Amino acid sequence: MRAGCVGLVMLYHATFLSVFLHPELIPRKVVFPYQVGASLLLVISAYFACVTIGRGTLLRYWWGRIARLLPPFLAAVVLIYLGLRLLPIEGWFAPTGEDLAANLLMLWNWHPSEYFYIDGSHWTVPLQLMGFSAAAMLYASRYGHGRRLIAVLWAAVLIPAAQWPLRVSQPPEWYRMVVDGFGMHRWHLFVVGVAIWMWSTKRIRTPHFALLLAACMLGQALHNYAETPEGLVADWGSTVAVCVGMVAVALTARGPDWNRVVPKWTWRPIQWFAGISYGVFLMHQTLGYVVARMLQDLGVGPTLQTLAFVVNGVLLGWALTKLVERPTHKWLMATYDRLAARRSSAGVAA
Repeated sequence: MRAGCVGLVMLYHATFLSVFLHPELIPRKVVFPYQVGASLLLVISAYFACVTIGRGTLLRYWWGRIARLLPPFLAAVVLIYLGLRLLPIEGWFAPTGEDLAANLLMLWNWHPSEYFYIDGSHWTVPLQLMGFSAAAMLYASRYGHGRRLIAVLWAAVLIPAAQWPLRVSQPPEWYRMVVDGFGMHRWHLFVVGVAIWMWSTKRIRTPHFALLLAACMLGQALHNYAETPEGLVADWGSTVAVCVGMVAVALTARGPDWNRVVPKWTWRPIQWFAGISYGVFLMHQTLGYVVARMLQDLGVGPTLQTLAFVVNGVLLGWALTKLVERPTHKWLMATYDRLAARRSSAGVAA
């Protein structure tokens, strides 16, 4: 599922968003215009947070998530910045040192009119960091278990839905900063992941899960309304695609192993791609647009541009995983374990 979602993200960016953002690019022969993959990745992240949070100490769990997400993100921002500086395209966004600092600090949602994305795919990173941190705090409290957790889940869906009319009616800037900065309009995606875990482990019954899932689908529908000069316009294609994906993730978690239906010869390639999927997600978009434009200037057609976009993203993602994500995660976790062992030994000696 993770590999498939990243594939959908790349397909959306390569065939639709590339031409939308850069109209001088040749229209693609095949277009996938639905924003679905990144949203489902948040659902899957929340599900796996529930699966892993009880393994080891809570602090080690939280540190492991930070050690996995943050170093490759910071490296990706720097690498994409350098790529845009070394391969500038006239008329395209040319990031400055201030832009680099703002992206490293993840300031986009707080002041989108002032801080621009170096790579638009990175919007999920602060939400994941906040989500994992919230999960750790909830798990450490009485609100992360049993009926209290269910109440928290319902509140995380209903409160953003209730304030939606205000959010789309040009609210004060301080209000927009709070709502968008903390990603309230996407909380339902984390709720779905937790609810799927609870349903798959039979902690909630099917009717209750169905109601909670329906509420999250409503949250997704509200999120996909956009303000235009003609008024609010709904992106129902993306909404339906994400809702279908929610059901697919749920059935995958609750149902039999996919090994029964997925051909055995595909297992290793899928596992390999899933293993580098975070690096691919971080690196593919902006530099992929640069590659597509450079190839177009050389006379290459849209189909080969799309293929080059995908190949470039996979290669850069593999390199980021191999050279940054895995070694830094290994070193940071080893450092944590070493310090924890010293602290434990000091406590015993005392």
